[in-house]
Amino acid sequence: MADKLKIDIVSDVVCPWCTIGYKRLEKAIQELGIEDKIEIEWQPFELNPNMPAEGQNVIEHIAEKYGSTLEQQRASQKHMTDAGEALGFKFDYYDDMRMANTFDAHILLEYAKDFGKQTELKMTLTKAFFSDRKDVSKREVLKEALLEVGLNAEEALAKLDSDDARIEVRNKQDFWKNMGVNSVPTIVFNRKSAVTGAQPVDTFKQVLSELLAE
Repeated sequence: MADKLKIDIVSDVVCPWCTIGYKRLEKAIQELGIEDKIEIEWQPFELNPNMPAEGQNVIEHIAEKYGSTLEQQRASQKHMTDAGEALGFKFDYYDDMRMANTFDAHILLEYAKDFGKQTELKMTLTKAFFSDRKDVSKREVLKEALLEVGLNAEEALAKLDSDDARIEVRNKQDFWKNMGVNSVPTIVFNRKSAVTGAQPVDTFKQVLSELLAE
């Protein structure tokens, strides 16, 4: 068999469109029946690298960052909730929802990669944040997610205090920024071409079919 198609997904754990984009990509891969021809690696990107430990109310945060009114935000949340529902993912937006700092989550995703559990952990953390109303910056929430996917939580959490692990994630973030990635999801194919945003399933199918035919 030819080499696998390598897909790098540059994204954040608390990015709704990253979740929708991945779920659509996953659906495209399944519908084409090419699961064995694809290798996915998640790459770190923080939407809010300066988010304080206590986080910030989501509505307040989006208003500050993008200037969105409450009505615009409600419409956007409904749009995302509907899109998620169509893909079997639950977005549970609520008034007291808080944006979280995700740097530690990215360190753990790097750790999970060595065990082939990256996608599983990514989706577990995303579900914790969007569906289960959990703060993914808290160690107990991170520990729960690690255990859920069958990883050694103690060993993984020790990475959070490792300078080397922190530097590695910073370097990867810088690498993708220097490659011109400034919005997520950015989905990169064989490090040669990329699409941004949560594209429709059919668009992903077309891109995948063309790349595999090359």
